[in-house]
Amino acid sequence: MSNSTLIRGGTVVTAEREHRADVLVHGETIAAVGEGLEAPAGATVIDAGGAFVMPGGVDPHTHMEMPFMGTVSADDFASGPAAAASGGTTTIVDFVIPSPQESLLAALDTWRGRAAKATSDYSFHMAITWWSDQVSREMAEVVKQGVTSFKYYMAYKGAIMVDDGVLVESFQRVRDLGGLCLVHAEHGELVAHLQDSIFAAGITGPEGHPLSRPPAVEGEASHRALRLAEVLGAPLYVVHTSCRDAMEPIGRARAAGQRCFGESLIQHLVVDDSVYRNTDWNQAAHHVMSPPFRPNGHQEALWQGIADGTISVVATDHCVFNTEQKRKGFGDFRKIPNGTGGLEDRMSVLWHLGVGGGRLTPCEFVALTSTNAARIFNLAPRKGLIAPGSDADLVVWDPGKSRTISAKSQRSRGDFNVFEGMTVVGNAAVTLSRGSVIWQNDTLQAEPGRGRFVPRAPFADYARAGQRRFDAAKPTAVKRGG
Repeated sequence: MSNSTLIRGGTVVTAEREHRADVLVHGETIAAVGEGLEAPAGATVIDAGGAFVMPGGVDPHTHMEMPFMGTVSADDFASGPAAAASGGTTTIVDFVIPSPQESLLAALDTWRGRAAKATSDYSFHMAITWWSDQVSREMAEVVKQGVTSFKYYMAYKGAIMVDDGVLVESFQRVRDLGGLCLVHAEHGELVAHLQDSIFAAGITGPEGHPLSRPPAVEGEASHRALRLAEVLGAPLYVVHTSCRDAMEPIGRARAAGQRCFGESLIQHLVVDDSVYRNTDWNQAAHHVMSPPFRPNGHQEALWQGIADGTISVVATDHCVFNTEQKRKGFGDFRKIPNGTGGLEDRMSVLWHLGVGGGRLTPCEFVALTSTNAARIFNLAPRKGLIAPGSDADLVVWDPGKSRTISAKSQRSRGDFNVFEGMTVVGNAAVTLSRGSVIWQNDTLQAEPGRGRFVPRAPFADYARAGQRRFDAAKPTAVKRGG
């Protein structure tokens, strides 16, 4: 029996161009792209007439079965990637988060065990939650094992937050290893102060959450991380940029030639802070995430950042907690587990509002949902491309397919959806992961355990560019007469 598939009659869309072409898959990889390709004997033929054929989505910001705030996020490496497949996403990059004082290598082993049941491919970032000579040594081994990006939480005081001293030492180490730094940019000390002050003032419900994390605390941390990275010559990726205050420093740094990238979340492009004033506590609490949803105006600013290139990636920070878990913070907003979902809806919502709304071209859509992340995180050319030799991670995208988003019909294990009731036009008709159909006819065909870890090489170009900037800024001794 043939292990070939021919996707026939579609319009291939990459980050660079649209063109009519067939895509031939042999086994797990793309064999050919062109017009009039012949199907080998026994090959499966998928009719893509009237549809687009695009690279499978890459979401570089997810949290599967993540221990956090006294509970564990609801989706695991089986349910989360399966839900993602229904929306056209075929690769996720999740976060290994060691407990303070825990070995990085031990934590990586734990996450590998959790990911053994993955339904599609995945990679990892490594969080740095403490600093010592041991951490510095283990970072080199982590890189050898194919994890080349390192995450820093500038918030969550008393848990996983790191201070500027750790940032300085570790940014330099990442630079020397050829890695990429990621930051959750919020001023943790200020957030903790505001949380306690607001709670003491009698504001205990979810409405206290955005008050304790105003745009300025995100803007300050974004600016600070960028300046530290600039001085040290380290490449930097700022995750979940939610507001104008945090985005503008990224734009200025990029304009000045700094190696940095901005990421926004599909949720922040759509939802505003009015959700926290919902009189239904459960509804309001389900929107508690960090950074929080912002006042009207910031959403438009993020769309402008996408248009001008400040925002390179649209991700999800998929970290789902159910109602029972959210209610751990009933009476104290500081204890509501932070997180929302979005994996299965990211691409359809962005297509509907972006391409359908005249804000994006299909090529720009592919760049934001797949190719840019694949290139930034060294997953390309294996992921994010439609080219011979690349993994056959593909989505047949029906631009006329309509559905109404609802928690009742979603594949995620979450019992809430921040896009509830939104009708989106443009959805995945067929999703292939390494040549295997895992979503078709509104039916999941993903098998737990078929996903594979995707190792990533160090970022040689980033390292060279960062080292040049660092060397150029080094002081030189001044010779003086005696």
